[in-house]
Amino acid sequence: HGEGVASPSNEPGDARKAVVVSEGTGDAYNSRTQSEGLLLEDEVGKAQLVSTRSLANLFSLFSDEVECVVLNACYSATQAEAIAQHIPYVVGMKKAIGDRAAIKFSLGFYDGLLANRPVDFAYKLGCNAIDLESIPEHLTPVLKKKRKEAN
Repeated sequence: HGEGVASPSNEPGDARKAVVVSEGTGDAYNSRTQSEGLLLEDEVGKAQLVSTRSLANLFSLFSDEVECVVLNACYSATQAEAIAQHIPYVVGMKKAIGDRAAIKFSLGFYDGLLANRPVDFAYKLGCNAIDLESIPEHLTPVLKKKRKEAN
């Protein structure tokens, strides 16, 4: 899940607990705190919150090699926006997305890329793959594009 917020936990052995929060308004990347990001699993299956800033910094290291990143996780639009400062195309989810919709999006998206179609087309194909299954989440994926630098 995206935009997890670290908070103290009263559960023994669990130092942090993550809670999903909704999308903010305004300049989300600059106004977010260090404790927000994507909730991932570490090597032993324990929840690990990776900050939006850390994710953006990681992808900045590969900005000359990576053309597109897909964050097929709930509430990941904020992280997509941050990563898009470094990577030309980033797909995130603006709200919760079910497993079936996420899988359909991935299949359609990668079918488009494997057919040598542009990322914009592959994104639309992924959204359409959700819609073709009559799953109401076809508007959940969002495509963020890197802003062109002014000369």
